[in-house]
Amino acid sequence: MPLRRDDMSDLIAFLAVAEERSFTRAAARLGTSQSALSHLVRRLEERLDLRLLARTTRHVAPTEAGVQLMATLRPALDGIEERLSDLASLRSDPSGTLRINAPQWAAQHILMPTVTRLMATHPNLNIEIEVDHRMVDIVRDGFDAGVRLGEEVENDMIALRIGPDIQMMVVGSPAYFAAHGVPKTPHDLTDHQCNNLRMPTMGGLYAWEFEKGGHALNVRVKGQFTSNDPQALIKAAVDGVGLTCLPSDHLDHLIKGGELVRCLADWCPPFPGYHLYYPSRRQALPAFRALTEALRYRP
Repeated sequence: MPLRRDDMSDLIAFLAVAEERSFTRAAARLGTSQSALSHLVRRLEERLDLRLLARTTRHVAPTEAGVQLMATLRPALDGIEERLSDLASLRSDPSGTLRINAPQWAAQHILMPTVTRLMATHPNLNIEIEVDHRMVDIVRDGFDAGVRLGEEVENDMIALRIGPDIQMMVVGSPAYFAAHGVPKTPHDLTDHQCNNLRMPTMGGLYAWEFEKGGHALNVRVKGQFTSNDPQALIKAAVDGVGLTCLPSDHLDHLIKGGELVRCLADWCPPFPGYHLYYPSRRQALPAFRALTEALRYRP
């Protein structure tokens, strides 16, 4: 059965719906409407005379025929994308669009200063940053790269260090410590007001993590204030509401300025900081090479 002009768009539409198991998510991924996707999938099914998706009011799942078609399409489309990347690498000037997924702090403080300079230097280069605290599948969701802490990067990805090691810090205002004393061990935190972080991914409260002499300790703290916004927790600490525990990159400037004081430093070892992670085939693009070279951390 020879391929027709419309077949490629139909196949891409089917694959997106089958992988997302949702017309809504697939439409958002492809930047089109649910009705357009439904039309393309129906057209493909009619052409093949096969049912590729089992649909209910709540769920979409590939049929046996759909599963077999997915197994053929994904490697084929990945191969096409890789070949296109190889062709693009023949261009010397970085151009095109790079899509990066990153948490908010890294997007603002690590990516933005670098990509602003890159875009000024290379006017044909476009960069899109999507802020997201979830661990997304960057290949499936169409990103060229993602940014996460080093310990969160999957083993099958290439990881490039773009920032120094960081560590958790427990901080409070000078006035708070003057009034309530300084905790000497994590166990002393039960006698203190502590500002809780509501995790943006799972919704639970962050358990403060400590380690000393190979002994790890997680502490569930209590206090009057809780937020999912690190900046609100920092403001609460500066205002003397209670102690806050956040990564050092959020707090260093306030400690240096004297607005916050650190405690329990010997219980907070460093861990790998932010890394850019990506699949190996992205390396060939001039635009991507320019990005990695600009972001590479140089102590």
